[in-house]
Amino acid sequence: MTGDSAPDPHVTDEEDGPASFRAGAAVLRAALADMSSGPGVYRMLDAEGEALYVGKARSLRRRVAQYLQWSRLPLRLQRMVAGTRRVEIVVTHTEVEALLLESNLIKRLMPRFNVLLRDDKSFPYIALLDDHAFPQIAKHRGARVRKGAYFGPFASAGAVNQTLTAMQRAFLLRSCSDAVFSNRTRPCLLFQIKRCSAPCVGRIGEAEYAGLVAEARAFLSGRSREAQEGFAARMQQAADALDFETAALYRDRIRALTQVQSRQDINIESIGDADVVALHHEGGVASIQVFFFRGGRNCGNRPYFPRHDRADDPGEILGAFLGQFYDDKPPPGLVLLSADVPERELLAEALSARAGHRVDVHVPERGDKRKAVEHALANAREALVRRRVDDARQAELLAGVAAAFGLPAAPERIEVYDNSHIMGREAVGAMVVAGPAGFMKPAYRKFNIRPDGPGGPVVAGDDYAMMRQVLSRRFARALRDDPGRDEGTWPDLVLLDGGAGQLEAAHAALAELGIEGLALVGVAKGPDRDAGRERFFMRGRDPFQLPPGDPVLFFLQRLRDEAHRFAIGTHRARRSALIQGSALDEVPGIGPRRKKALLLHFGSARAVARAGLADLEAVNGIDRATARKIYDHFNAPG
Repeated sequence: MTGDSAPDPHVTDEEDGPASFRAGAAVLRAALADMSSGPGVYRMLDAEGEALYVGKARSLRRRVAQYLQWSRLPLRLQRMVAGTRRVEIVVTHTEVEALLLESNLIKRLMPRFNVLLRDDKSFPYIALLDDHAFPQIAKHRGARVRKGAYFGPFASAGAVNQTLTAMQRAFLLRSCSDAVFSNRTRPCLLFQIKRCSAPCVGRIGEAEYAGLVAEARAFLSGRSREAQEGFAARMQQAADALDFETAALYRDRIRALTQVQSRQDINIESIGDADVVALHHEGGVASIQVFFFRGGRNCGNRPYFPRHDRADDPGEILGAFLGQFYDDKPPPGLVLLSADVPERELLAEALSARAGHRVDVHVPERGDKRKAVEHALANAREALVRRRVDDARQAELLAGVAAAFGLPAAPERIEVYDNSHIMGREAVGAMVVAGPAGFMKPAYRKFNIRPDGPGGPVVAGDDYAMMRQVLSRRFARALRDDPGRDEGTWPDLVLLDGGAGQLEAAHAALAELGIEGLALVGVAKGPDRDAGRERFFMRGRDPFQLPPGDPVLFFLQRLRDEAHRFAIGTHRARRSALIQGSALDEVPGIGPRRKKALLLHFGSARAVARAGLADLEAVNGIDRATARKIYDHFNAPG
């Protein structure tokens, strides 16, 4: 439903629909009684208050009235209206504001009947940080809290790491933190391998280093030819002066820049800063490829497979994708599309408002821009083929899992549990989830083990009690949130990292909750902890093994290893936070902002504890009284 044109809202055919539709239509009709005719956003909610659909409209009243036309609605929207029990409205000043709010709400609420972009990954950038006399070049993710220039996005960490390494070789900029920089007394290894000019120990002056920064900024801004020509001229001058060592240095720097460009596949200088977005739609499934061009250089690409109804129009899928994709990232000045989208001018206006500069949304028909779109379209087509092959393989593996464990059907949701601790301290539990589409990372869960949590007391080092607590907490919540097991949040198979003991602990936890019918399997490592010789434990069966080399065995190993990785990572993060934060957390009057300033200045809590009074007063945001308080805390007698 993209247009606002509709018959008179008082003339409907809702009575022609089934009783379930008429119930939802009655909710909409009641909401229409005092609904604004201006622009805004509407939310349709079910009986539990969960969002079914979020939409925007130039005229809220006319748009919502369209949903009363039962015979004109596709089956998906008929089901949506049938489930609606409440309508919430947000009136906006303009349709642009409505579009921006709609995208934000869809991404936050994940309504069941909207096209959904499922993406939990941020993009890396290269940052030239200007808050120091000798600016640092670094990889950056997240909020831009430090002063400087940010170049990107890059499609992956690998792409930005390769570019960053080549940039260091070409421009010799430092990558170390300010704390490391201020404490160096001799050049580090990067200087020895010609990837830094060692400003930390005075091997280069501030003015000369500023020249390197300017050259790097020009290169990252798209003026790569200018930088290369400058290097070539200086190499020739050195060679003419018979200074072959200096000439060789410039030769290596030119090679480094060439290496950046050669890794970037298709490069089109005339395209400038642009994102190229191409959609391939086949068999009711959409594949979208986004290519990032900055300064005419290809910074990589990333595939997306948005969730949508099989009957959705490709243009509507692409338009919904763009709104959500740019909800939390700034668009460049040009967005090139493989096909037109509804209300393209409105989308361009909304993106311009979000970016703070003009954004053109264009469907090129010829030239270099069309070449870039065709390249992205070919990648989208290939990505969909690979996705289907992967899905077919995954389906085979899940069918093999069902056969191995005697399940009635291939599992749609597998949950894998593992615990991690050191001698019983800082114990955590971890749950990872997998299904037909692979690992479902948004569904992963962490559990901080409590001594007196549900499932009984936990004594340090008691792995069985830890497993009982984790499963008790997980399935107590499942009983509360989805008692009917019809929301897809209950597993068809539960894998436990451990043998017969862990299996019995899990059965005891579920029995206490009154839960029956869950397939539980313990996975014990083989003799000498050898991968490939795992033993599987199930109630009612003798322990068994799968044949070495069986693809199902490899698949189960991947699931167990992912749970182990997630548990170990969770445990390390918790332990690190406790170690790093404890010393400063004990100082009265030191909140998060001052703590961050101290750590940025000194590099560690230990260095803060060793600092003198004058050094503490030099930290931004730390006055004399606070510095005295910190100093006395760490230097009190006894």
